[in-house]
Amino acid sequence: MLTLSAGRVESLWDEVLPVEVRELPEDLARLDRVLADPVLLAPIAEAWEPTARECGRPTIAMPSLVRLMVVKQRTGWGYETLVREVSDSLHLRRFCLIGIDQRLPDESTVRKLVRRLGPEVVEEITRVVIAKATRETRFRARAARVDSTVVEADVRFPTDVMLALQGTKALAREARKLAPLFAVGQRLVRDRSRSVGRVMRAISRTLGRRTGEAKEQVLELNQQAGKLIARSAREAASVAAAVRARARGRGAQAKLRAAGKLEELAGRCRVVAEQIDRRVRGLKISDRLVSLSDPDARPIRKGKPGKPTEFGYVAQLCEVSENTCSGARGFILPAAHAVGNPSENTLLPLTAAELQRAGITLRELVTDGGFQWRPTREALAELGDDQIQIAGNHEPGSRRTRRRRARFRTGIEGRISHLKRRYGLRRSRLKGDRGMRIWTGWAILAYDLDTLAIRAR
Repeated sequence: MLTLSAGRVESLWDEVLPVEVRELPEDLARLDRVLADPVLLAPIAEAWEPTARECGRPTIAMPSLVRLMVVKQRTGWGYETLVREVSDSLHLRRFCLIGIDQRLPDESTVRKLVRRLGPEVVEEITRVVIAKATRETRFRARAARVDSTVVEADVRFPTDVMLALQGTKALAREARKLAPLFAVGQRLVRDRSRSVGRVMRAISRTLGRRTGEAKEQVLELNQQAGKLIARSAREAASVAAAVRARARGRGAQAKLRAAGKLEELAGRCRVVAEQIDRRVRGLKISDRLVSLSDPDARPIRKGKPGKPTEFGYVAQLCEVSENTCSGARGFILPAAHAVGNPSENTLLPLTAAELQRAGITLRELVTDGGFQWRPTREALAELGDDQIQIAGNHEPGSRRTRRRRARFRTGIEGRISHLKRRYGLRRSRLKGDRGMRIWTGWAILAYDLDTLAIRAR
């Protein structure tokens, strides 16, 4: 059952507390006034299943959930740390609308509700926040700056032999769960992780010699690891097929789900084996798999000196502001995403659609040199040629105008850095493309709420 209102926060114990404890700090007080608007919770009510709104166990209060997630993104805490710290802080309890005599929800409850709401609800709340700013603070979006960034996936640095090691372990572990369905002593999937581990240590010793023959020897060792994981994948596929054949009667659906999970993992391991084989033969690998647990993550090369290749997802951010003055702070629209490693021009139509959905009419738009003139002009047909500036490609106007727009464009780099350092946009702790969209959506929402709180004071 959906709960859209929080309970009473004040209690008899508040009378004995000092005034400093009962009053929220200035930043939390501003956020509290912004989040007190029930309109912000309308997207949650609309997205909730109508049949589940009035039946079942009551959920935690949605105002408390939104405030907990805002605190989480502003502090960088994990779910367990979030619940523990809010439970120990009288200020955070009051901000999250949880009384001193009330118990906080379990961290798994918060985590599951965040997954259930999904990215669509968070993005819709962000649009409501921008509309609220336009309606109540006279915010008028006249300029926009667009740039893409990499949101790193929560994965280890991927190497061929490391993926093979993880795959052989995972296949053997998942197959052991299906052992009760087979005869005692029957071999299911052999655990070849020790063999792959020996190959990994041999690679480390070979690379340490730094000789001309080291590269050829490493390729041979990688080929051995690829053969090992390919054998495990074939065995796992056979086990999954046998489980499907036995899926009859009571528990058939559970057996089919287990078989599907094993088949999916075996398919990813076959992809790893194919990647190793193509690398040994010197062939190009497209759409490389870099993680078994996060198959949507991809290698993204941005050419940074300290980190030339990052592993994760591309998100295109668009910040709209009232002017292009130095230090202008605006609102960030819901980010544009696509699976893989999309270019700037591929994501720009999604950003343009978001601008149209928000009813924003721009006077100026600036981008970096990664955008091309023709796709940009097609995506933003309502803007004139003199209203778009692409660094190093299309820079109309006087020298003063070009310099002003260039300074405004450079500010998006600082805004992205601020989002990564302050709101957790650097690395997504949720798996998959959907998890990354949820993580990015909450980071942008927390930033926009802070921006609205600053403007409303």
